[in-house]
Amino acid sequence: MSLTATADARRHSHRFDDGNPLAERRTRHALYLTAAMMVVEIIGGWWYNSMAVLADGWHMSSHALALGLAVFAYACARRYAHDRRFAFGTWKIEILGGYTSAIALLGVALLMAVQSAERLFVPSAIHYNQAIAIAVVGLAVNLLCAWWLRDDHGHGHGHGHGHGHGHHHHAHAHPPGHTHDHDHGAAGHAGHDLNLRSAYMHVLADAATSVLAIAALIGGKLWGAAWLDPVMGLVGAVLVTVWAIGLLRDTSRVLLDAQMDAPVVAEVREVIEQGPWPAQLADLHVWQVGRGKYAVIASIVTDAALNADHIRQALAVHEELVHVTVEVHQVGAPA
Repeated sequence: MSLTATADARRHSHRFDDGNPLAERRTRHALYLTAAMMVVEIIGGWWYNSMAVLADGWHMSSHALALGLAVFAYACARRYAHDRRFAFGTWKIEILGGYTSAIALLGVALLMAVQSAERLFVPSAIHYNQAIAIAVVGLAVNLLCAWWLRDDHGHGHGHGHGHGHGHHHHAHAHPPGHTHDHDHGAAGHAGHDLNLRSAYMHVLADAATSVLAIAALIGGKLWGAAWLDPVMGLVGAVLVTVWAIGLLRDTSRVLLDAQMDAPVVAEVREVIEQGPWPAQLADLHVWQVGRGKYAVIASIVTDAALNADHIRQALAVHEELVHVTVEVHQVGAPA
């Protein structure tokens, strides 16, 4: 026989993330500047016959689209923040925007690779001085946007928890002298704004492409090595691909709730299984519902007089757990 009790830490609010208005404003500014520079680079690369500058311009066009997508995701998340259809808030709209941007980044890499390969086998004259000037301006724009889009609040946080106890009726009890020291910054970018990070990665990729373009153009001008221009385009395509794959991995983990290897999961297990109560963890589900915020559903089997509030209060020491549901099965209890 079993007796089930459930306690929910957040019954009245479905909003687990307060948004990021500063990041939204910075992303919008970066969008305007990137779109303007995109036009300059595409026209300049075509006019002066530089594949590196033209590739950078087309690359920047995709970034303008990605930045627009990031701004749109922020706006949607803010607009539907209090829509009760979203059971755990609208934060994952931002993650979906980051995931879509990563796919766009892969498309950019493919376009860069194809255009560079074509130019490698069919070379043409390049106006080096003008192309170098445009690439330098493009790099300056990218660096400014990257500075705007830096994630000032994406660092991990450490917190120490010391709990000494015997067998008291205390919610935070742990083995005597046991101390927790956790750094949740290692939890796979759990505290990062992945929508902002996707915009930042697009701008950073553009900056890297600009650096490669400048190096290729200078090499071509000084040593007549025109082949450097398309080769650097291929190198840039590989670099962008690597960054896109990393962003896809991080965003898809959140979207698919594939985070049971996060450090916070081990902490939840520790609190439940090493508490002053004879209890066994039968089932556990942990998933992310905000920047550095998690929801938990735990099922516990015990033969002691233990209720869900005891477990929930013990878990409250971990401030990243914002929605906690506990189910206690008392073995041998009357129905």
